[in-house]
Amino acid sequence: MAASGPIYTANSPIPVDLFVSKKYPGLTRGDIGFADSSGDVIYRVNRTQHQSKSNSSQRRKRVVVVDSAGNPLISVYRQDKGLWQGFKGDDGEEKELIFKVNRTMKTLTRTEFEVFIVDENSEDSASHFTIKGSPFQKSCTIYRGNSIIAQTSLMYKLQQIYVRRNKFRLTIFPTSIEPAVIVALVVIFLD
Repeated sequence: MAASGPIYTANSPIPVDLFVSKKYPGLTRGDIGFADSSGDVIYRVNRTQHQSKSNSSQRRKRVVVVDSAGNPLISVYRQDKGLWQGFKGDDGEEKELIFKVNRTMKTLTRTEFEVFIVDENSEDSASHFTIKGSPFQKSCTIYRGNSIIAQTSLMYKLQQIYVRRNKFRLTIFPTSIEPAVIVALVVIFLD
């Protein structure tokens, strides 16, 4: 991600599929890999516990999205039940806030989130994205207004009665949103 604008990049002309699994070569236990159609892991997600600097007894969940070279792109901290914050990079400190996510609905079959992109130039507190779906089915859709910007779905095969839930697809539609942010939002949804 560029240092000047961590969220917005050039538009991709076609949808991009990433295949999500914990079983790619080179992943350590607990990591999730996001691979392209060639099987090359583009993004890796590490889950760790983080010691709070303000309260040494408090431990919080931390998720770090790294690129294929191992460079940390986004650190996501779970603040409270239903509240997450995403920061640029991973230097162990929460310096450059990129987004906030708030869970607005959680039932047995449906979960919804509102995503707020943080912009230094604007005090706008309106929701920028909405995430809706079913974590059990590994299916969610990320909306910007009424437009779909990304969607997950299970990997179905012809003549398969039972659909395995350990591998699924993330389709990122043409958008100006950085794919690493979308990966982080999907990981929050599955948390």
